[in-house]
Amino acid sequence: MIANLRVALVAATLVALTLVLLPPQLVARRLGHPLARRIPRLWHRVACRVAGLRIRLRGTPPPRGRPALIVANHSSWADIMALGSLGELAFVAKAEVRDWPLFGWLARLQHCVFVDRADRSGAGRQANAMAERLASGEAMVLFAEGTTSDGNEVRPFNSSLFGAAEAALRAGDLALVEVWPVSVAYLAANGLPLGRYGRPLTAWTGDLDLLPHLLAFLREGAVDVEISVGEPLPFTAGTRRKAVAREAEARVRAMFSDSLAEGVGRCLPAKGEPARRSALARPRPPHDIQDLIPADRRLAPAVPRPPAVDANAKD
Repeated sequence: MIANLRVALVAATLVALTLVLLPPQLVARRLGHPLARRIPRLWHRVACRVAGLRIRLRGTPPPRGRPALIVANHSSWADIMALGSLGELAFVAKAEVRDWPLFGWLARLQHCVFVDRADRSGAGRQANAMAERLASGEAMVLFAEGTTSDGNEVRPFNSSLFGAAEAALRAGDLALVEVWPVSVAYLAANGLPLGRYGRPLTAWTGDLDLLPHLLAFLREGAVDVEISVGEPLPFTAGTRRKAVAREAEARVRAMFSDSLAEGVGRCLPAKGEPARRSALARPRPPHDIQDLIPADRRLAPAVPRPPAVDANAKD
């Protein structure tokens, strides 16, 4: 019951927020005003707050106004909300997202670049569309795996769309485009570690329907995600994109592995759950289940029974 009320509250809040921000976003898009980049960030920040997505940031995001290609791992639709709350970013999305109900409309409002990975003949045209945005000083987010994972691994990066950085050098007469490796790792739900078997709760793989997964995610409550930003890789006229793709993949994988190994200890547990906070604060698992229960609610220790006496025993 409470979980369903939570979902309804989140939905009502996001609908109201969208209706409020829609008119200024449409006007800003038509006029080419910088506000068109700032409004989506506000939407993502509020959406993360009401959906219970708690973000821990490690590292420094790219500065505003500098051409930056952000390459990240991808496991969930929630990645977009988490990353979008950190800065004025534009996303590269697969072409079919354009036709999704509601989400496709929101993606178009945020001025996403849609790419069809099956259309190899149009790869150059798609890279040029990204290049124009990079050359204008925008930061573009590319989910370089080309698909979603189960949240427990980083899949190999596809180097083809790294050509956008190459094209941006030509389109904008630039000397340098920075490639920023970023990892996104989901670590805990309601203050408890997700672990290898619980992490797919947050992952939205291609064989899952979006709406049921979205509802299950929102019913869960607080979800902790750690975003790690690495040092940028310089992409110049003489850079080989496959080499940059391999190096970016290695850095994202290293940051992702560190988050899974050490990140839970850096996450703050959910409020109002003293038993869970106590469990997470322990350096090792408790020996007694009673240790997880607040002191004022523990059962009194059992009184030991006296040893049984055999009435037939002789003195």
